[in-house]
Amino acid sequence: MEQGSGFSFMKYGTAASLAMVLLAYWFRSPGESGLDNRLDTVLSSLLRAESKVGMNNARPRVAIGLGGCVDVIVDGVTLLNKIGLPPTGQPLHHDYIENADQLAQSFAYFFAPGAASERFVINDTLFSQLVEASRELPDNRWAIGGNAPVMAGRMATEGCDVLLGGSFSPDFADILSQHITGTHTQYMRNTSLLDAIPHPPPSPSVSPVAGNVVEEPDIHLILEYPSGATWGQYTARRANRYIVHSDDHNPYLASLQDFEVKLQDFHPDLLVVGGLQMMDSFPFQRGEREALLSRLGSLLSSSPRTGVHFEMASFVDEGLMGDLLRLVLPHADSLGMNEQELPNLLSLLRGSNITVLSDPNPRVATVLDQMRALYRLVNQRYRDANEDSDMGAYATSAKGRPLTRLHVHTLAFQAMIVTRGSQWKNTMSAVAKASLTANRHVCGSPDIDPSKARLIMDESFSVSSKEGSQRIPLEETRPVSCWDEEDYEICVAPVLVCTEVYQTAGGGDNISAAGLVLQI
Repeated sequence: MEQGSGFSFMKYGTAASLAMVLLAYWFRSPGESGLDNRLDTVLSSLLRAESKVGMNNARPRVAIGLGGCVDVIVDGVTLLNKIGLPPTGQPLHHDYIENADQLAQSFAYFFAPGAASERFVINDTLFSQLVEASRELPDNRWAIGGNAPVMAGRMATEGCDVLLGGSFSPDFADILSQHITGTHTQYMRNTSLLDAIPHPPPSPSVSPVAGNVVEEPDIHLILEYPSGATWGQYTARRANRYIVHSDDHNPYLASLQDFEVKLQDFHPDLLVVGGLQMMDSFPFQRGEREALLSRLGSLLSSSPRTGVHFEMASFVDEGLMGDLLRLVLPHADSLGMNEQELPNLLSLLRGSNITVLSDPNPRVATVLDQMRALYRLVNQRYRDANEDSDMGAYATSAKGRPLTRLHVHTLAFQAMIVTRGSQWKNTMSAVAKASLTANRHVCGSPDIDPSKARLIMDESFSVSSKEGSQRIPLEETRPVSCWDEEDYEICVAPVLVCTEVYQTAGGGDNISAAGLVLQI
């Protein structure tokens, strides 16, 4: 593996984490339970699994689109109190937000179970009020946001060369180009891009940004809350975030044309697509959204030998989901999603309505059953579309691609299905890396402190909810469990859940990106 900045970050981060494990062991008080010993062993084992393999000597080339924004990160309850919005007595789901009452109802709906959500605010006055109030909060943070820039930053940090597609303001683009070459996230306060965190010298992986220049970046408000937070009669069961935006650039995939042009010379090993939730409930003119997604689908199908990963998000617009199932998902080899997005997509594939809210802390067996069902349904759709042909999976005239990789990230564990013989490799190490990245991101540190983590995954799990299914114990010295089924391998790894949350927003993007890095 090349000795670039990405490798150095991983190497020294791993060494520091191992050192923390040893320090925690030597300075543990005599009265502490054996649970701490177990956590230290799991952490050491995950770190060994992560470092077991590296990338190829050549730096992987990854193209990531589309879009980007500025995230304003605040404490959600503090912000609602700041604008004088009282807790509602009626938690309700809304596809989009028109007024303050709907904001309160929607926030309460997702806050109590601790489920992540993202909603479009069509009321410009309300959104401006929220932004202004956020600026006045003493602990606000401004950061580069959006699925594509966040994933680009993680993959560049891990040692990839990255082409990013998005539309950014000039100041935003300057900081972003540093960010995706392996620097730390740059934080801003109030209205300007200030207080940049010192970063290491740029690596040789300087990569272009493809997209239009916009006068002002779109702002997304990230209303974070910790586990146990209270708002009136509601108590959050787990740490998470509620996101609102009034984005009017990203829904139009404004960077798509320039991104498509630069792709021709970039020759990526992997193409990653995310951020399409910006289209959710957006007031397009008739036919606009379908035309945009058709063009995106054409782009994805234009390089049949380049792997394609699609990162899911919080979708509630059934029309949009139908278009995605028809125009985008068939061109993806790999899908990434969380415990809310998995049953949502599965429900739609089965012909039912969208599942807005699901169990935020599902059992392993439940998730694995849902993953198997999704894998089979997506691949059955592929076979049905190509049933009258003898074409291979990557033939230029094939209708889409088979799904060969499915990654689901939850609070308690990571799970992955990978087709045997496919282009994806190092599944065990990739799942371990994804698990460790979850802690690193949420705790806000590349070094994992075992005193700020806990295991909430059961000591053993069933591989299926079916009666008589095999149970697999969580072994401290081999915490990643892998086994073969049908034409695929399944791997499951526990997450060292961060107990001192710095930030949940962007967690899924960092986790998915880290999982992909070792599999390209």
